[in-house]
Amino acid sequence: RSVAEVKLLIASVSGVLGLVLFLVTALALLLAPWLPYVFAPGFSGDEAKFALTGDLLRITFPYLLFISLTAFAGSILNAYGRFAVPAFTPVLLNICLIFSTLVMTSWFVEPLYALAWGVFMAGALQFLFQLPFIARLGLLVRPTFQPKQEGVGRILRLMGPALFGVSVSQINLLLDTLLASFLEPGSVSWLYYSDRLNNLPLGIFAIAIGVVILPALSKKHAEDNSEHFAQTLDWATRMIFLLALPAALALVVLATPLMATIFFHGEITPYDIGKMTLSLQAYGIGLFAFMLIKVLAPGYYARQDTKTPVKIGIQAMVVNMVLNLALVGPFQHAGLALATSLSAFFNAYMLYRGLKATGHYKAQSGWLAFAIKVLIANAALFVVMYFMMGDAQQWLEWGTWQRIGWMSVIVGAGVAVYFVTLVVFGLRPRHLKGARF
Repeated sequence: RSVAEVKLLIASVSGVLGLVLFLVTALALLLAPWLPYVFAPGFSGDEAKFALTGDLLRITFPYLLFISLTAFAGSILNAYGRFAVPAFTPVLLNICLIFSTLVMTSWFVEPLYALAWGVFMAGALQFLFQLPFIARLGLLVRPTFQPKQEGVGRILRLMGPALFGVSVSQINLLLDTLLASFLEPGSVSWLYYSDRLNNLPLGIFAIAIGVVILPALSKKHAEDNSEHFAQTLDWATRMIFLLALPAALALVVLATPLMATIFFHGEITPYDIGKMTLSLQAYGIGLFAFMLIKVLAPGYYARQDTKTPVKIGIQAMVVNMVLNLALVGPFQHAGLALATSLSAFFNAYMLYRGLKATGHYKAQSGWLAFAIKVLIANAALFVVMYFMMGDAQQWLEWGTWQRIGWMSVIVGAGVAVYFVTLVVFGLRPRHLKGARF
C-alpha cells in the first residue's frame, strides 16, 4: 500500500473504532447506577457500597476507550518495526496505579477514588504517549467515519475475537469480582489490589515479548517459513520461562512485604494486608501461565486464526467457573484467585497443544539443560528472598521508607543472585538467541 492508502485506512479504522467505543462508553456511564447489579450483586443490600461501585464505574469505564485506541496505535507502530514504545506502554498503568496509591489516597475521603482516577489517568496517558511516535512516522491523521473503506471491515472482524482471546483473564477476574461481592466485606478490594500487582510483571515482560514477536510471526507466516516461525515461538517461550518463574516466586514468597510496602497506609489495616497476601500468592501461582498465554496467542493471530483462541478462551472460562464454585467455599476470596490461576494453566496448555499439533511450535534443542539452569537459579533466588525477608510481621511495624528501602535491597540482591547463578551454571546471552526477526 502507498502512504496515502495507509493514512486513509488508519483514519477510517480509528474513526469507526473510536465512534463505537465512544457510544459503548457513553452507554456505560448512563447505566453506571445499575451496572453493579450485574457485576457485584452481592453489594445490593448495602446502598452506600452500591453507590460507591457506581461512582467507581463512571471513573474507570473510559479506560476501555483509551486502552482500545492504545492497542490500535500500538499495532501501527509494530507494523513499522517500532516495538519499544508499545512494549513499554503497559508499564504506565502500573506506574499510575502505584502513584495513585502512594500519593493520591490522601486527597479523597474514600481511598478507592484515588485508585479509580489512577486507572483513568493510565488509560489517557498510555494513548497520548504513543501519538508523538506515530506522528514521527507521518501517520498521525484525523479520524474519519468510513466503515465501507477497503480493509476496515476485515480488520474489525479480526480484532473482535483477538481482543476476547487475550482478555479471558480479565473476564475471569470480573467473574471473581461478582462472586467476591457475596463474600466477606473487602474481598473485592483484596482481589483487585492483588491482581494489579500480579499484572506488573505481566505488563513489563509478557506483553512486551508478545508485542515484539507478533509482527515477526506474521512475516514468517506470509513467507511460509514454518521453521523460523517455530524458532521465534520457542525463543519467546524460553524468555517467559526465564522471566516468569522468578517473578512468580517473588510474588509468592514476598507477598506480605510487597503488599505492605505498596498498600499499607491510610485505611488499609494489617488484616487487609493478610488477606491481600493470600490472594496475591494464589495469583502468583498462575503468573507463569498468564505470561505464557501472551506469547502463545500471537502464534494464532499471526496466521489470522482468531477463532481457536476464542474457543479455548471460552473453555477456560467454563473451567474457571467450575473451580470458582469448588474453591470459594474452603478458601473464600483466595479460592477465586486460585481458580483463575488454574484455569490460566488450562488455557496455556490448550494453546500450546494446538500449536504443537499443527507443527507451528516445535521445541528446539537444549531445552532440558536450559530448564535445569533456570530451576537452579530459582532455588538460589528462593533462599535469598526467604532469609532476607525475615519475619513478615516486622513489615507491618516498619515505616513506609524503611519498607521501601529494604524491599529495594531484597529485589536488587535477588536479581543479582539469579543472573549470577545462571552465568555460573553456563547460561550465556548467546544461548537465548534463536528467534528470527
